[in-house]
Amino acid sequence: MSTLEELGLRLERLEGAGYGAYRQVRGAWEAPGWTLLVDRVQVDPFAPPSIVRVRLPRATGAFPEELWADRPRRTGLEDFVLRAFRRACERMPRPGGGSGGSGRIEVGVRGPAILERSGCSIEEGELELRFRVGLPARGRRAMGRAAAEIFERHLPRAVEEVRWEGLDREGARRQALCAEDHEALLAQLAERGLCAFVRDGSILPRSSGVSQEPLEGAVPFESPPSLRVSLPTPNAGEVVGMGIERGITVLSGGGFHGKTTLLEALQAGVYPHVPGDGREWVAAAPDAVKVRSEDGRAVTGLDLSPFISDLPQGRDTRRFTTADASGSTSLAAAILEALEVGTSLLLLDEDTSATNLLVRDARMQSLVERETITPLIDRARELAERGTSIILVTGGGGDWLDVADRTVLMEDYLPRDASERARAVAAEHPTGRAGRTPAEALALPTRLVAPDSLDPTTRRGRRRVKAGGTRTIAFGEETIELGALEQLVEEGQARAIGALLAQLGRQRAPQTVRELAHGAARLARERGLWAIDPLPELALPRPHEIGAALNRFRGLRAAR
Repeated sequence: MSTLEELGLRLERLEGAGYGAYRQVRGAWEAPGWTLLVDRVQVDPFAPPSIVRVRLPRATGAFPEELWADRPRRTGLEDFVLRAFRRACERMPRPGGGSGGSGRIEVGVRGPAILERSGCSIEEGELELRFRVGLPARGRRAMGRAAAEIFERHLPRAVEEVRWEGLDREGARRQALCAEDHEALLAQLAERGLCAFVRDGSILPRSSGVSQEPLEGAVPFESPPSLRVSLPTPNAGEVVGMGIERGITVLSGGGFHGKTTLLEALQAGVYPHVPGDGREWVAAAPDAVKVRSEDGRAVTGLDLSPFISDLPQGRDTRRFTTADASGSTSLAAAILEALEVGTSLLLLDEDTSATNLLVRDARMQSLVERETITPLIDRARELAERGTSIILVTGGGGDWLDVADRTVLMEDYLPRDASERARAVAAEHPTGRAGRTPAEALALPTRLVAPDSLDPTTRRGRRRVKAGGTRTIAFGEETIELGALEQLVEEGQARAIGALLAQLGRQRAPQTVRELAHGAARLARERGLWAIDPLPELALPRPHEIGAALNRFRGLRAAR
């Protein structure tokens, strides 16, 4: 195997050559204690940067086995190492006068969620980092000497920072144990009859609407005594905070008092978070799904009759398809699709939900004689009894106090158990609304998908799968809109979903949406994201976001 020094000499000789000469650097290059592997060389300086790996054998990395022997700790450790590597790479100087992405090093980790990622793996103690390097160019001529600087001088320094000896070992250990503790909290929720937990002292507000940093000076969370529970964890011992029992929970309060902030923390609580994020001790049922209205989305072959029926002109809603759903239709679809994939907790915010699907008040019940919508409030108890809890944020839907098992009132970002007061208010101020028991029990959708409809090939015969942040996936001739998927927290998850949908298109036999979503997530976990698609920026999505993307694909067809 050639050495890193030989790579440097070869790169220096490429100074001023055509950019295509960089193809010569593909392959493996040996450095003291580690190996550099250049897997894919970009075709020009404006193309996606080249894919590179660094491999450290177990003896060189020397990561303690106790931190990688089980999956939750290993995920926390890998995530920590990748973040440390990204920080080291961000300190590298970039060559001046370069074209396109010259000298840019891209490491696939961004937000505070701890996720399984293709960018780092620790297998039996051997560390492998995967990332992208923009090979420097001036115009379309190679800047070979600048490239040699990156690989011979700067990259070895970054590698030194991710060896166990060079790492912040206490920070790495803390994050690995934090990930394990969060996994333990998730496992205990169902055992304790809970759907969510928020530890006292958590910092839930973010510094701004576009930042995931905790708000400086924010009020620490403090549980109401009546809702306080204590849960054991393997590393932090007993943790105390607010436990939300299964059933129907209403979060209310005045404007700007923190009810939506609490809901946003709960929807993020399906993932562990890095220590210091403020939400690392927030846990929600791992299959919790935040749903919302989404005007204009596609719906394909879905039975909407549990919520919408008797449409004008006899239009059937038992196999409903539209390219332009309304607010109420899209919310009904989102709820049913979440149930189809499988969820024990629905999260909703009145501000982002079609009000007429949440509730129909007494006056509108009297006015509208031909009702086509069965609002969620009339299905809520049925869902709760079948095992799907609801947490709803509302500041104006007082009818929900009639069906709520508990009401949590947010005041100055602190929760108060207002359940007894809410029941008294409901009794003192009856709304006159007539609760209606649906004529038919809610049947879960079970749609079969035609696998050949998941073909990402364009009309010109090219494979097109490309994520646009967390908001879109270009898939074949279509664009899948993901903006309403609030639990999709990193672009790497969207990229992974695109790769997994392309994998699903290779299936021969039709499968249900649930089988496809869970099968894809299982495949990614068992084989690893790198084996699914050798890209260094992938992050593991949940089955629920895979299913949600599948449902928003306008090319989706049901099997005949």
